[in-house]
Amino acid sequence: MSSIVVNSTDRELALCYESFGVGSGDWIILIRGLGTQLIEWSPQLIEGLVAAGLRVLVFDNRDAGLSDKIEADYRVEDMAADIAGLMDALHIMRAHIFGISLGGMIAQLFAYAYPERTMTLCSVMSSSGNPELPRAKPEVSAWLSIDADSREEYIRQDAESRVVFGSPGYPESEAERIEMSTRTYDRSFVPEGTARQMRAIMASMDRTQKLEAIQVPTLVIHGEEDAMLPLPHGEDTAQRIPGARFRALAGMGHNIPHSLAPQIVEMVTDFIAGLPTRS
Repeated sequence: MSSIVVNSTDRELALCYESFGVGSGDWIILIRGLGTQLIEWSPQLIEGLVAAGLRVLVFDNRDAGLSDKIEADYRVEDMAADIAGLMDALHIMRAHIFGISLGGMIAQLFAYAYPERTMTLCSVMSSSGNPELPRAKPEVSAWLSIDADSREEYIRQDAESRVVFGSPGYPESEAERIEMSTRTYDRSFVPEGTARQMRAIMASMDRTQKLEAIQVPTLVIHGEEDAMLPLPHGEDTAQRIPGARFRALAGMGHNIPHSLAPQIVEMVTDFIAGLPTRS
């Protein structure tokens, strides 16, 4: 795990990153969602992508994990520019861009702003920002902000929230949930950073017109049991992007647990393999 300084649209900042895979394979950049960290990617997802011949780059978004914390508001467009800056710093010309939730929104805006650097776009459990789409139920949205008085209480509540947002068809054990909640709290607990990321989402909410201008091969994956962003969010995203392929997954919620990762790997690698060979 390393840190590197990148140039973005609004500032210079340091991003924490880690890479996997060797050789001359194409890069795939994985982008996390709201307030989450690079350590939350399933090893099965990363290992599966590497086994398929890809080089994998993961990183902490600004205001999350061990990347810089930003004491000012910004937009999702700035977070997309962070990726371009990271690619510049690591001498990556083009990559497959894969994002979940907020990361899917970042990926969409990256593909819109940097089509020449986007080999494919994969938007997972995300949204077009269409204001007419159904919202999460209030009891689900309430879990976005955890009010806890101690480390132990936060970890308990966060572990419970992973059931609320999780995939009913691919449940995680209580031990798995507590372990990850503990690791993320101890590595970086910055609720104010998550709040700034949420304001960035609100400032860049409706992306429908930009999605309609995207001209890169696109795969949209969405869970049929997503309680945070119901299935129509994925359907609308795919309908907006010209030529996008849509895959709905039964039993999937708003996460990619270990047991679901192999299916995601298969969908992504099959999609990439089916594209015309670049000249």
